[in-house]
Amino acid sequence: MENHGLRPGPRPEGTGVPVRHRHPGPLPYEGVWRFTAPAVDASVPQARHAVRDLLQRQGVPVADDMVHGLLLVVSELVTNAVRHAALLSPMLAVEVAVGAEWIRVSVEDSHPYRPTALEADHARTGGRGLLLVREITVEAGGACDVEYTATGGKVIWVALPLKPGPGL
Repeated sequence: MENHGLRPGPRPEGTGVPVRHRHPGPLPYEGVWRFTAPAVDASVPQARHAVRDLLQRQGVPVADDMVHGLLLVVSELVTNAVRHAALLSPMLAVEVAVGAEWIRVSVEDSHPYRPTALEADHARTGGRGLLLVREITVEAGGACDVEYTATGGKVIWVALPLKPGPGL
């Protein structure tokens, strides 16, 4: 995966105190990192490992349960981009934004289709990825959404608090 480095980014709404009420300057682990990868199966574990390594390298104070949930979210979102968007989007991007009180992961592709969480047939082995993402997000007290890009693609993002919610 190609790392495009540190750059400032937006904070998810409603996740933390305004910047003017915090300590001066960002915490050592705060920042935004973006990785690009081809929309192929091998990118799923690569994205998961890149996010895990980033959290460790930056010293992000996140509980193990939250890390496991976050990595599962990354796997599911990248898998969906590979399986459903690769035809129109040969590349995808994973962005990790870490603030003082939250972490946001997003996956961007060039496909205009807005995914929906389907209630899958229990006899099927797949098809529940977005339901799982939504459940992890709700349990952690986070937020998730899909936004369209200016170029007609989409970004699916999940923001989770660094401190576990009531369900974790």
